[in-house]
Order: sequence, then structure tokens, then C-alpha cells
Amino acid sequence: MWKRDDAPRTATPGTPQPPTSPQAPALSPSPRPSSALDRDVVNIGKSVVIKGELNGSEDLTIEGTVEGKIELREHVLTIGPNGRIKAHLFAKAVVVLGEVIGDVTATEKIDIRDNGSVEGDLISPRVAIAEGAHFRGSIDMQRTQHATRSEPKPEPRVEPKVELRVEPKLDPRPAVPPVAAAAKP
Repeated sequence: MWKRDDAPRTATPGTPQPPTSPQAPALSPSPRPSSALDRDVVNIGKSVVIKGELNGSEDLTIEGTVEGKIELREHVLTIGPNGRIKAHLFAKAVVVLGEVIGDVTATEKIDIRDNGSVEGDLISPRVAIAEGAHFRGSIDMQRTQHATRSEPKPEPRVEPKVELRVEPKLDPRPAVPPVAAAAKP
């Protein structure tokens, strides 16, 4: 790779120059990528069609068609702009750029980007829906497991059971026949 600092410099007048010889350009070793970039990412191309159950232990980007179930519990699932999914999704994080029909569950975040489409229920502690995205379904923003560990869990509220019985009311007064009531002056 050519760098500006590696360009040949012109010598100042009166200083001897070393002999020039053809050299390969100096390549500096690239710095080691950070641990976030060390993750393996698998791509499923737009011509690939999968029917059934898809499990994995690495990040996955889908540009093709998948029908069934996708489970990446500890990894990121990205549905690319060409991705067409009819499945229930389970992942650490889900990014939707294409089309998903089915329920989506993520332990960290669901992100529906511009032109992304989801028809189904979302379950995640964090949900982002961009302007221009399409969503039809319900959202359940459950708290993360870490937050529930630090907070005491409230006791379930027990409602007393109330039973209502309706009985005919009996009038304690004796019934007066209508004839007797008319006879009084």
C-alpha cells in the first residue's frame, strides 16, 4: 500500500544520494482488529433458499430466502435488503433491512432499518424502528435478565376471589290483597 510518507523525497542540493534500485513498495503491517471484529460472520447469498431449521454459533447475514426457524441465541442476525424470511427468529440482536414474516425474539435489541419490513410480534428489551420501515404486530419490551437480577422481584399480587350470589328479595311485610286496599276509605 502506498503511503504519502513513503514517497521518494528529493534530495537537497549538495547531499549525496544513495543509489536507486527497484524495490517493492513498503507495506506496513495492519494493526490487529479489535475483538469485536474477530467474530466470524457467515453470509447466505440472495440465490440461496433454505426450508427448515437454521442454528448457528456465529453472526449471520441472510440475503436469500429462509422458511422455518432461525436460532442464533448468542449472535447477531442481519436480514439483508434482499432477504425474505418466513420464520420465527431467536438471536442476541436482529437487524432487519429486508422482509420478515414471523415473530422476532432478541435478548439485546431488534433494529428495523429503512425499507425493512416485519409482520409479527417483537420481543426484546430494546426496539428501534427507523422512519420508512414497515411494522405490523405487537411489541413486548421485556427487561433484560441483568436488570431483573439486581432488582427484587415483586411478589405476585393475589386478588381475593369474590363470589356474588343473587337471591330473590323477600319482603318481610305481609302482602295486602288489592281488594282490601281499595276497600279502605
